[in-house]
Amino acid sequence: MTDGMPNRWSAARPVLRRAARPAGEVVAALGGAAVMVLAARFVDVDPLDRTGQVSALAALQVRFSVLGVVLLGALLGAHRWWGGRRYLAVKHLVCAAFAGLASGFLAGGIVVALKGTPWPLFGLSGDTGRLVEWSASIVHGHGNPNPTYPPLTLHALAWWAQLFHHGDTAAAFRDMEIGGAAVTGPAAYVAWRFVLSPLWALVVGVVPAYAIIDPYKPYGAIVMIVLLPVFVVSVRHTMRVGGMAWRGVLVSAVLFGLLYSVLFLTYPGSSLWSAPGLVAAVLLLFPWARDRVWKLVAFVGVTVAVFGVLCGWYVKDLGSGTVDRAYGFDAYTDPAFFSMWRTDMPGDVGQWPPPGELAGVGLFSVLTFAGLGMALWLGWRRPLAVTVACVFAGTWLWRMEVASRMWATGTVQLWPRTGNQLLYCVLVLGAAATAFAASRLASWPPMPSRLGAHVGVLAAVLLVLGSAASSVSDYWMPAKTNSYKILAYVSQTMRKPDGSCPKYAPNHECSATGDQSWMNNFAGPRNH
Repeated sequence: MTDGMPNRWSAARPVLRRAARPAGEVVAALGGAAVMVLAARFVDVDPLDRTGQVSALAALQVRFSVLGVVLLGALLGAHRWWGGRRYLAVKHLVCAAFAGLASGFLAGGIVVALKGTPWPLFGLSGDTGRLVEWSASIVHGHGNPNPTYPPLTLHALAWWAQLFHHGDTAAAFRDMEIGGAAVTGPAAYVAWRFVLSPLWALVVGVVPAYAIIDPYKPYGAIVMIVLLPVFVVSVRHTMRVGGMAWRGVLVSAVLFGLLYSVLFLTYPGSSLWSAPGLVAAVLLLFPWARDRVWKLVAFVGVTVAVFGVLCGWYVKDLGSGTVDRAYGFDAYTDPAFFSMWRTDMPGDVGQWPPPGELAGVGLFSVLTFAGLGMALWLGWRRPLAVTVACVFAGTWLWRMEVASRMWATGTVQLWPRTGNQLLYCVLVLGAAATAFAASRLASWPPMPSRLGAHVGVLAAVLLVLGSAASSVSDYWMPAKTNSYKILAYVSQTMRKPDGSCPKYAPNHECSATGDQSWMNNFAGPRNH
């Protein structure tokens, strides 16, 4: 061994230490999700019997709660016996594991809902059938038959099918649904960790994500959730770019261009709706000075250039006459309402939006708007508050503009889907307002107990996420109803590839396509 080797290792140790903690958080988050998915496989119930569904939800809740309590116990033990840096390291891992357990709970619910059938949600009907067919075309070497659908999603599905399922894209899509639901929490947590401390990344990023989490086509929700902290980091970076060396400006621009390209090719909707708000946030927060402007121009120019090289062809395909005429029930609802997502399933939905207490506006909506105002008040000039508020405003205006032209054009252009992004934005702002207020209160004497604050917040998060995970999991349990429950019901009534019926098919009866009664609920647009 040369004399230089110990010096090299000594120089590398600080770098390895800095990388170890975030790597540990990623592993803890993914591990928490994997444990819940694995635990769900040992829940032995009939998923089509309501008693079995309730028992399954309770069994998942027990596993989630016990694991959460064990993590809280580990935090208390670390504080008592170690303290200092080791306690902080354990706190980071506990927060990350909470994020994984939460979305793993939902993924476990999907495992139960599809127990006994090899099919993904909705069998081969609707969007599932189209995605399975398009990705199968890629598997067989015929290319993507739909150039407007997110290409990275279809190619990833085809690659997974070839790697693990001998080209069976239906089985791959089932994996994507379960795996996508499981990684939503870790993805949200890791993305928000670039903006916030572990505890607040959990509160601000992961808890609101449960309002829009979607196991049916999870990539859309994941991109929507991850994109918001990426925007915040981007705006924060532009505020600093004027003082950076040119090499750092250009390298960071390339990296941001690559990141935006991956997200756009996975799901473009959120990027299109959010772009005006991102531009507004940069213009508002950039420290304008003559010697800084050229570096901002270079950063933005290189980022856009990289994005154009990688995604220009797809932007062209999207812009060449792409028309959406999917008139779901939500296309006929008040466009100002976005505080709840009932699904876009057709049929009689009763009174929607639900009646509200203040001129038709519900108390929940009023509180979210108050949270938005509080976040701007306490976080004025902070990239988090300003960026998310600008994205909210830009998406809102885009929604109203497209909806206002619906009568004239006869097109929907996905404007109802912006509701999820608007809801996530206001929930993030409300949680951020709490974080801003807590940081101010922490500086007031007498200082509250740090351990008490950590345990208290985590205990509250455990209850909120456990309740939310159970509710959302129940939302997907198979039943013959006009809701997303019908998706798993179709899967449970569809004949297996070997010709037999799924184990829990009602009366042991099934068909080649599964129950198709949901088709009776469809109706065309009321005009044009």
